[in-house]
Amino acid sequence: MRRGFGGRRLSGRQRVGGKVGRGSENKVAFVAAVSLNTEGHPLHTKMIPVPGFTRTALTDWAKVALVPGSRVLSDGLAGFTGVTAAECDHQAIIIGPRQPNQVPEFGWLNTLLGNLKTSFSGAYHAFKFAKYGTRYLAAFADRCNQRFHLDTLPNRLLVAVTAIGS
Repeated sequence: MRRGFGGRRLSGRQRVGGKVGRGSENKVAFVAAVSLNTEGHPLHTKMIPVPGFTRTALTDWAKVALVPGSRVLSDGLAGFTGVTAAECDHQAIIIGPRQPNQVPEFGWLNTLLGNLKTSFSGAYHAFKFAKYGTRYLAAFADRCNQRFHLDTLPNRLLVAVTAIGS
């Protein structure tokens, strides 16, 4: 290894050009939703890729993913006003210069996103998120949503294993 790459110097530079954040061409947009119980603890999560963070895309997402009358908290992105067309209540919380951990309303969502990133880095070392993102997000959400039903885990695993062959 030293003989082949020992003389190569690493650039240590970041890619120049392109956008950062939501507008990056290297990212796939997805929406994460968390359903909380009366004590404020997460019950279920839903993570679905969307074509973009436009009002139309988020309206379509809300009609499929949310029950009418749901309370939706967002970080103030204009596209989230589209959830009102799906008969949901929308409340924008402007984060501004605060760090995500300084906004208690998004605490469980940030925890789930951190768990998602850790899960992806441990399980998927090289993957095409644009192609398989729906599957990856659904698998994570399913593990999160089924954590209360551990007694049925062996049967669900048997069903999944037998379905692979068909």
